[in-house]
Amino acid sequence: MTEFLRLGVNIDHVATVRNARGAGYPDPVRAALVAAEAGADGITAHLREDRRHITDDDIARLSEQLTIPLNLEMAATDEMLGIALRHRPHAACIVPEKREELTTEGGLDAAGQYNRLAPLVSELIAAKVRVSLFIEPDARQIDAALRLGVPVVELHTGRYAELDGEARTDELRRLTDAAALAAKNGIEVHAGHGLTYDNVAPIAAIPQIRELNIGHFLVGEAMFIGLGEAVRRMRAAMDVAR
Repeated sequence: MTEFLRLGVNIDHVATVRNARGAGYPDPVRAALVAAEAGADGITAHLREDRRHITDDDIARLSEQLTIPLNLEMAATDEMLGIALRHRPHAACIVPEKREELTTEGGLDAAGQYNRLAPLVSELIAAKVRVSLFIEPDARQIDAALRLGVPVVELHTGRYAELDGEARTDELRRLTDAAALAAKNGIEVHAGHGLTYDNVAPIAAIPQIRELNIGHFLVGEAMFIGLGEAVRRMRAAMDVAR
């Protein structure tokens, strides 16, 4: 029997719209509660070092009000480690971060940053925070995740989403192989970045993937059909593919 595929909804860009005017709306916490009501299995929020969208107050309120798991996306810095240890979200996904980027531009180099990541991962695990690494679908990165002892990896689907034709097929094969390798080694597999109604099905059909994290597309769709309906349609597309 195929295992249930969870949907994590990233509410970062609700905060982006709010911050464009410096007003108190739209509220990303309200968006998270709407997404939960519509069938989201978890909420993801990326607290960036420059606070360009999600703020410290958002994380505090999400921690207090959510009844579904909160996944805190964070850079591998002492500041973010301190925030994660203070709020103790269900999960913390360590991502690469550059101030000049518009959005996350690829996976974390867990192999190259092993010595930096090891103590940070150990502290989070000791605090009973479920650690994941946002990585490329690459055997070297999966080996690093295994050596670091993380229970979860999230595979970057951004390249898959941007490509088409044979190139997309090749990237889908990389994702499929990486998911199988991680799962074979006891690591739970998630995936995300750039997923839409039109491209989600092949990713959702990969049997080892247990969760998809989707945000920007759903927030964009919400402008036309409402966030609840956008989440329900994505949930349905994932279920059909599964």
